[in-house]
Amino acid sequence: MTHDDDIATVAGLIKDAKIAMLTTVGADGSLVSRPMGVQDVDFDGDLWFFADADSHKVHEIEAGSPANAAFADSTAWVSVSGPAEVVRDVAKNRELWGATAEAWFPDGPETPGLVLVVVHGQTAEYWHAKGGRLTTAFSLVKAKVTGERYDGGENETVQL
Repeated sequence: MTHDDDIATVAGLIKDAKIAMLTTVGADGSLVSRPMGVQDVDFDGDLWFFADADSHKVHEIEAGSPANAAFADSTAWVSVSGPAEVVRDVAKNRELWGATAEAWFPDGPETPGLVLVVVHGQTAEYWHAKGGRLTTAFSLVKAKVTGERYDGGENETVQL
């Protein structure tokens, strides 16, 4: 596969995701994860999230924390890692504004203290059990019955 194909595969696996678990490194060195609404933009390696400027995640990113965004559905799991950045740009807020953002920030894209967090993905690892839920369930039962290790499907790491 080409680099563009790799990115397209990751994009396809996360395209319907509304929520990611965003992980940063806390001030004490611990990993901290929280659910974040993913903004609906074409995935090119960057993931965008709205946040409150006074939140722990924003302070952690401003202190240099890398970030990881994890996604899961019934047949695919994706982990995107890389440096993160806090963006203060009302025009970009307006560009990315949508229903997910409005649920958290009902005052709109000009909400005082509203910032964007962008994770600049450097790598993405994914696991994909092709064939849907039924195929996945069948494979799990087959592994149990035969005593053979479960084949979790396709697993790749992609450089973004």
